[in-house]
Amino acid sequence: MTSQTLRDARRYEETYEKRIKKEDRPEFHFSSRVGWLNDPNGFSYYQGKYHLFYQYHPYDPYWGPMHWGHAVSEDLLHWEYLPAALAPDQPYDRDGCFSGSAVELPDGRQLLMYTGVKRIPQADGGFVDEQTQCLAVGDGIDYEKCEQNPVLDEKDIPEGCSRADFRDPKMFRNEDGTYSMVAVNRAADGSGQVLLYKSADGFHWDFKSIVKENKHRFGVMWECPDLFKLDGKDVMICSPMDMLPEGFEYHNGNGTLCLIGTFDEETGKFHEEHHQTVDYGIDFYAPQTIRTPDGRIILLAWMQNWDTARLQLPDTAWFGQMTVPRELSIRNGRLYENPIRELESLRRNRVEYQDVTVADGTVSLDGINGRRVDLELELSPGDGQKVYEKFALRFAQDDTYHTAVSFRPHESILKLDRKFSGSRRAAIHQRRSLVRSENGKLKVRLILDRFSAEVFVNDGEQVMTITMYTDQAADKISFFADGAVKMNVIKYDLITDAE
Repeated sequence: MTSQTLRDARRYEETYEKRIKKEDRPEFHFSSRVGWLNDPNGFSYYQGKYHLFYQYHPYDPYWGPMHWGHAVSEDLLHWEYLPAALAPDQPYDRDGCFSGSAVELPDGRQLLMYTGVKRIPQADGGFVDEQTQCLAVGDGIDYEKCEQNPVLDEKDIPEGCSRADFRDPKMFRNEDGTYSMVAVNRAADGSGQVLLYKSADGFHWDFKSIVKENKHRFGVMWECPDLFKLDGKDVMICSPMDMLPEGFEYHNGNGTLCLIGTFDEETGKFHEEHHQTVDYGIDFYAPQTIRTPDGRIILLAWMQNWDTARLQLPDTAWFGQMTVPRELSIRNGRLYENPIRELESLRRNRVEYQDVTVADGTVSLDGINGRRVDLELELSPGDGQKVYEKFALRFAQDDTYHTAVSFRPHESILKLDRKFSGSRRAAIHQRRSLVRSENGKLKVRLILDRFSAEVFVNDGEQVMTITMYTDQAADKISFFADGAVKMNVIKYDLITDAE
């Protein structure tokens, strides 16, 4: 039976989404139906469609009591909003239905597992959040919470660990029909760890092992774990909080961590061989993956960061969008990411230039402009073997504003910079990454939407993601060089509907 709380949320979102114009949303990045969006949840393929749930506060474009929003798609680019799936309406989740996942049961129903949060008053006047794992079963639209909730609580975590930091279950169904789930927990030493649970039926769960301990190596607490096989390796992804930088690989604050190695099914332990950042930009957190029917691993993340999540325009009716879905692969022992191949179906109006030289100044090219763009660049020295000092690609540009990607080949540093994008906040506006370049050669693919930019470097070897809220009339693109740069340029408009 649908609760009054959920009915109220569904009525609200259905009414207020009509006030948001299509042109006030991203063109092809998923955005909140109304109100606030953060982590992707329950990213799954069910009954012939991709399902995406998300952390959701429908009543306000700011964080609040967490619901689960819901949408479906056939291609991960065109989304249909469905009614909100979960609302905080039970004693064990009264303060929020937090992040989780979804699997299909043998009887055709869809099983959701999420973190229920109940705030417990303390004697000193403060509060402690009790986090437990809960289930709901449904048909792809309506979901009923299980009577035995919560199915995992403080008695199901290792001794001495925190009941206040036990969350974000990611389920998957094993080849033998059983189920596994990884969740994060704060260990007795105060740092994060990933726990493994097993189930024969998806409803009754038992603790198996501590898969990986942080021991204060990458940030403090971890969030949003994922575990999957990719190109003959096992991959674990999570989002560490309160990180310290390590050169240009990890940055301050909340980040994303990828571990590549081997997961031992018998012991339930992950043996790491390589570690790296998932995204080197500013606005990327809490990724979740899916295996598509054709076998690809696709990643989707919240295109935002907690430290910069207050940059939106004050009169917006929605806040929060997802990254473009990314196909993952492992090459040369590291994670590569590229936009899903379906994105190419949105390409229109190809414009191409070969062997254009930009020397000691700025160049604009006819037909290279827009705010919904797929732009491919190949850079090389334009003056024999003499390597240039700097190259910059500027976009979302007019006489006042721009955002830029700049490259200094002598240091091999790529910088993403939105300080001139129109923001009036003293937030993070720049981030740098060490990239691989030989003699000033570099490949860059820019995916530009109305409110964001994603920069894919060297065929997906690295990615840098950023949001910006520059006025849409700022649609110029220009190229700057200190020294001489030769470039090849291919540009497409990206349009979801025929225009």
